[in-house]
Formats: sequence, C-alpha cells, structure tokens
Amino acid sequence: MSDGVKPIALVVSDIDGTLVDRQKKLTAATTAAVLRLEEAGVGFTVISARPISGILPIVETLGLEGPMAAFNGGILFKRDGTITEHHVIDESVAKGVMAIAADSPVDLWVFADDRWYASTDQGEHVAHERLASNQDPIVTDDFGDLLARADKITFVSDDAPMLSDLAGRCKAAHGDDATIVQSQVYYLDVTALAANKGDGLIALAAAFDQPLDAIAALGDQFNDVPMLERAGLSIAMGNAPDPVKARADHVTTANDADGVAHAIDTIILPRTGVTE
Repeated sequence: MSDGVKPIALVVSDIDGTLVDRQKKLTAATTAAVLRLEEAGVGFTVISARPISGILPIVETLGLEGPMAAFNGGILFKRDGTITEHHVIDESVAKGVMAIAADSPVDLWVFADDRWYASTDQGEHVAHERLASNQDPIVTDDFGDLLARADKITFVSDDAPMLSDLAGRCKAAHGDDATIVQSQVYYLDVTALAANKGDGLIALAAAFDQPLDAIAALGDQFNDVPMLERAGLSIAMGNAPDPVKARADHVTTANDADGVAHAIDTIILPRTGVTE
C-alpha cells in the first residue's frame, strides 16, 4: 500500500457496499462521476464477488468495455461475454468445506455455470442476492454434481459467531488451497485460490497494461483488503469496518452517500491533474 505521486490511470471498484447503494442501485451521482473519469482519460472497471449475470447490468449502465472480474477475480470477462480467465474451486476443496459445514445451521449457495443453486429460496439474504446476481435461485438439496465446477460456495447465516467459527474450521482445513473469506458478516465465501481480489487486481492490471502503482482501488469489506494492499492508491468506504479502513490510504463517504463519486472527485481526479 502506497500513496505516491504517480498519476492514476485505472480505477478498480468493488460493487456491493461500494459502487451501489444499500438498495443495490447505481445513483445518478456515481454514474456521472464515472463518466468524468472517462472524460479525463482514466479507465474504470469492477471486481466483485457477484457472478457475471449480476455484474452485466452495472456494465450496461456505465457503458464499460474493458475487462472486469466476477467471483473476486475467479473469472475475467468482457462485456460481450468473452471469458479470458477462469478459476474454479478444486473439487476436493469444495467437497471438504461442504462436509465441514454439514453440521452447521447455514443456508447453502453454490454458483456454477453462471447459475445460482440454493438450499432455499426464502429469506432476506435470498431477496438481496436476487438483486445482486440478477437471477432467481435454483432450489436443490443435492449439490454433488456441481462441486467439480463450482465458482463460489457461500454459507449464509445471521449467527455471526457460528459463521466465524465455521470460517476458522474451513480455513484450518483448506486455507492453503482456496480463498475463504467473509464478504459480509452473514456470508462466508469459498472461491478458488486464485479467485481473490489481490490476484484479481494483478490480472486486471495486466489486462489493461497498467502498473499497480497507477491503479486506484475502492472497497468496503475484508475480501477487498488484498486489492487495497496492492493498489497504488487505496480507498475504503465510510461504511467499511474500522480494520478495513485502517488498511487503506484514504476513507471516503459511505456507499449510501455517493462515496465512490466523492472519492473520484476529491481524491482520484486530483491525481490526474483534472480539477472541477
């Protein structure tokens, strides 16, 4: 993490809790700020725990054309659907974490083939994921055939201590072979080892042919920390937990207060020599 004087040439943003508001919507102010970046000759892209289906509406609204990343960097793809990089969870790891979670009262989500499979279609988190993934879940109690090609496994619970304990057990068994992180206090995500936002940022930097110190990254959660630590300019959202804020160069306003737009106008654009 550094905050030198190199001009920013590319901005990489998380989506949920960062680019969109609490209703999972892009505000007019944020959309306009991204356009100002484009007018200043600065690239903009996204990296998210969402599947491709959940990122494409954002892409269409913002008119993004360059590479972007789904599943925390597990898939790099373009607006036309071309996939340039794809990492799935090792099958033995997928089976292992599912076995570890078998005795825990969690809802199960498995994402594979750009589809969302779930143990239930009820509850507040399902409603939120319908918006985030831009699709309805396929309800099943048999995930076995999916584990050889799973992009992401999510364990869902509002019992924070229990989920934290489950995270610890999964990391102890498979932390060297997968990325295991809580994207929210109620979501425990398992993705491929290379599917983390640190490696994802490096892959996006290569795809845009930009050095890491010319990239600004914005995020709000612990799964964003690996990219905040690698970016030349790191910005945490005002709604981020304090330990995440402590890992960033700057803190902007919250996602419900157009924090990305505020960061673009007050932190990023001044690093390009552009002023209002």
